[in-house]
Amino acid sequence: MWWFGAMHANLLLLCRRVAGAAAAGPLLDAGCGTGGLLARIADAFPERTAIGLDAGGFACARAAAKSRRPVCAGSVNALPFADGAFGAIVSADVLCHRGVDERAALAQFHRCLAEHGVLILNLPAYDWLMSAHDEAVSNVRRYTRRRIVRLLEGAGFRLLFASYWNCVLFPVMVATRKLAPAGAGATSDVKLYPATVEALCRAATRLERALLRRGLRFPFGGSLIAVAAKQAPEGEAHA
Repeated sequence: MWWFGAMHANLLLLCRRVAGAAAAGPLLDAGCGTGGLLARIADAFPERTAIGLDAGGFACARAAAKSRRPVCAGSVNALPFADGAFGAIVSADVLCHRGVDERAALAQFHRCLAEHGVLILNLPAYDWLMSAHDEAVSNVRRYTRRRIVRLLEGAGFRLLFASYWNCVLFPVMVATRKLAPAGAGATSDVKLYPATVEALCRAATRLERALLRRGLRFPFGGSLIAVAAKQAPEGEAHA
C-alpha cells in the first residue's frame, strides 16, 4: 500500500540522515510487526546488525522470515535488552497503541540506547482525527508536534527534527475519516487501492519526501515523524 511505502521511505531517509552522527551498534525496529520496515533497514544498513521486536508471536515469525534477521518477542514497555545496547531505535506507530504505556516505552528506549544513540519515530497525528480506523488498529492516542516534543524531553531526549507528513493528501484523509458516513463496525482503511489511486498517492508522498530531504518541515499532516538523541551530537542545533 502507498502509505506503508511512504512511511518506510520517510523513516529510512531519517535513518540515513543521522547514521553518521549516531552511535555505533545494532539497530532495533521496536514494534516491527510482520517485518516490512525491518527488511528495508537490514538492506539499507548491511554493515550493522538489525534486530526486530514485537509483542505478537505470529508477527515475530513473519518478520524473521521476511527480513532474515533476528526478531525477539517482547513489549516496548519493558525491553528485554541491556542498557546502551543499540546505536539507533526506530519505532513506527507503536506509542499510540492500546497495549503501550508511552512514557514507559520512551524510558525503555532511552535506557537501551547508547550515548549519542538516536530514536526515530512515526506517529499518527491529532487526537481529533480519531476514527473507526484507529479503533480497528488499536490506536488509543494520536499526537501533535508539541506533545511528542514534551514527551521526548521528559524522557531525557533532545529533539533533532520533527515534522508532519501526508500533508498533500490530508484534506482527503479528513474527509474520508470524519465526514464520510460511518459503516457497521470498526474497519481500517489500510488496504490496496486501485492502481490509479495508488499511483497518485505515491506521487504526492514522493513530492513530500523530496521536500523533507531538503529539510522542510510540514506544518500539518496525517502523521508525524520525529528524531531525538539520547545525547545530541556536538554542534547539532535544537530543532
